[in-house]
Amino acid sequence: MPTKRTGRQQPKQLRVVVIGGGTGLSVLLRGLKNEPVHITAIVTVADDGGSSGRLREEMDMPPPGDIRNVLTALADTEPLMEKVMQYRFSTGTGLAGHNLGNLLLAAMNEITGDFVTAVKALSGVLAVRGDVLPASTQSIQLKAEMTDGTVIAGESQIPLTGKEIKRVFLEPKDAAPLAEALQAIDEADAILIGPGSLYTSILPNLLVRGIFTAISRSQAPKMYICNVMTQPGETDGFTASKHVRVIHEHVGEAFLDTIIVNSAEIPAHVLEKYAEKGAAPVPCDLPQLRKLGLHVAAKPLVTFEDGYLRHDAREVSKQVVSLIKRRRKAQSG
Repeated sequence: MPTKRTGRQQPKQLRVVVIGGGTGLSVLLRGLKNEPVHITAIVTVADDGGSSGRLREEMDMPPPGDIRNVLTALADTEPLMEKVMQYRFSTGTGLAGHNLGNLLLAAMNEITGDFVTAVKALSGVLAVRGDVLPASTQSIQLKAEMTDGTVIAGESQIPLTGKEIKRVFLEPKDAAPLAEALQAIDEADAILIGPGSLYTSILPNLLVRGIFTAISRSQAPKMYICNVMTQPGETDGFTASKHVRVIHEHVGEAFLDTIIVNSAEIPAHVLEKYAEKGAAPVPCDLPQLRKLGLHVAAKPLVTFEDGYLRHDAREVSKQVVSLIKRRRKAQSG
């Protein structure tokens, strides 16, 4: 008779879905990939500026920029490969302004004939830890209705108007989500939203038909990682609770149960640098957050790099994993 194996069964790896786009998401993922979790990043495809916008228009493909940043953040590669992925041409007819990683994704898209397959192929080349999925493979345009009634088209144009945003929406309104993204949400042990630009990185994902439906029915904890600073043209004067209320208003449901906010004081010289650009710290208005029924995790979660604020990827990731494990322990107990 075969002998029975003894010992404890290995615990199932936690599955974490992270939803967003932009620099904030990439910073978080650099820390999270070192934690004992399986990551699925669901990334916005509403970008229409710069190299991404040109490739989107000229090659009829989803914009690759945010996907490229996430792939690079999750890659297990030599530092030189990261420089290659992020290299931007400064000269050359037709090349100037293009990012080499974007061109690699465009080439993979042409070779495979499918953007999702292209992303998976490049993920293999870069030894990416986890899965990177576009929220949709359809061509999506982000539009914003301002409080004065005007409508602005294009993700890159919305923050430049100098007007207050009333709401954002997608064209087409019925853009279909990627089936694999829905499956990842269904299987998630935790769903993280942010950090990132509220109107132009986070909401475009949640407005894709089916994405929020899957989030809403999930029993996993749903955590929002709030930006440290306001963003000129998007969230001027916003508190942490205002960020949450805007998200809930756009999806029509109060679904978040946890918010992670920075509690560290920001040095005066850094504040002055941001004030010149019209940005200020996002206040953690604790009473209002608790009125929204949120568990508030307020910790020192920032680092200062070259005078700029960044989420401390390692500390935020440890906080996220700690919250997930605490929630699972409470549910099992």
